[in-house]
Amino acid sequence: MSQVQTPTMLVGTGISVQCPKCQKRLTANAVMAGRKVACPACKTTIEVPAASMPAASATDEKCVPSSGSALLRAVQQPETNFHVQETVAMPNERGAGPADAQPSPDEVALAEKLVQARDRLKEEVHKIIVGQDEVIEQLLLAIFCRGHCLMVGVPGLAKTALVNTLGKALNLHFARIQFTPDLMPSDITGTDIIQEDPESGRRKTEFLKGPIFTNLLLADEINRTPPKTQAALLEAMQERRVTVGAKTYELPAPFFVLATQNPIEQEGTYPLPEAQLDRFMFMVNVGYPTREDEINIMRRTTSAYHASMSSVFSAEELLGLQEIVRKVPLGDHVYGFAVDLVRATRVNEPGAAAEVKRWLDWGAGPRAAQYLILGAKARALLMGRFHATIDDIVALAKPVMRHRIVLNFAAESEGLTPDLIIERVLQSARGETQDKAAAPKESGAGQKP
Repeated sequence: MSQVQTPTMLVGTGISVQCPKCQKRLTANAVMAGRKVACPACKTTIEVPAASMPAASATDEKCVPSSGSALLRAVQQPETNFHVQETVAMPNERGAGPADAQPSPDEVALAEKLVQARDRLKEEVHKIIVGQDEVIEQLLLAIFCRGHCLMVGVPGLAKTALVNTLGKALNLHFARIQFTPDLMPSDITGTDIIQEDPESGRRKTEFLKGPIFTNLLLADEINRTPPKTQAALLEAMQERRVTVGAKTYELPAPFFVLATQNPIEQEGTYPLPEAQLDRFMFMVNVGYPTREDEINIMRRTTSAYHASMSSVFSAEELLGLQEIVRKVPLGDHVYGFAVDLVRATRVNEPGAAAEVKRWLDWGAGPRAAQYLILGAKARALLMGRFHATIDDIVALAKPVMRHRIVLNFAAESEGLTPDLIIERVLQSARGETQDKAAAPKESGAGQKP
């Protein structure tokens, strides 16, 4: 097949090509240069041109990366199986900033292993868990980003079984704490005990580690314990260490907290304060299974079915993937979109929408933008790409921000939910993004003054 001549341009994280049949513009990673891809819309075969530097002109000077840009460095990387991703072509995109280090060939190979093992990982988890694909994806994203998750769902939805199964599939040490009203902080972190030395007969203090010294900690029904005990997790979640008395103990790596919360039984519970909610990367809503999934659950749990699981990753490989996530490149417009999206939820911001000023008391803080960026990078890797896009930010907006905005009385009286308000903000943000993308076309040559 002869090479298809298609309009091309270099963008911050890849090469933009236009399908000659449906005119849809696609962004391919630079390592796809010279390879054939299929248009996701009309399936037309497109050959991505070689990633060569076009001559700079007065109109596209800002679009041309410098000789040390992430785009040109990516051309030198080995070929990968990362596919083409449709994205919004922003004007004057620039490459990844200097903080985005370029991965080594070994790291690229490890990222490829993640792509290859993605289906196998889901297959292992689905040996125990039926359905819940979106929940599983969000938990995996949080783990790859070193984040924590708060899972909200009614009893009987296999939240505990899901966390336990995930720990086995990732070959992580698992521990569970059942939070109760009489639980003490020392029951979580551990405490100093007095031991007698059998040789000298003298007494000495020895630290007895609590269940928090693990890789994957399930904080079951975290809102059933008083704030004093809830606060025992704050230092561990943020600093990955525990202070008992005058000594500080480092937690094993990797370390994650996956907490569960019952949304319907509020009697005798202690709602988590906003400061502690902000420590969780995602609030994951665990919903009811579909009818077909529920039938499969009945078949498995009422028969002699027994699943034999095998681990997909080791803890060392997982730590390596966590480092790779932070090296995934992003264009400046993706950073800008994430920040603008978060700032649009703040009531006192000049650009806040009327719905936000009417329905919210408080908006999302800086951690929301940080987790949106990290989550987008991890999602890109999990989807088989080595560059993140605005679509990744949009896909994670609700789980990242639904527990970081505070609804006022007017919103609650109208029966509104955080997800509905976030959707309104997204619609406004996406409309502005499309307007910016279309602006150069509207002011192009050939138009009447």
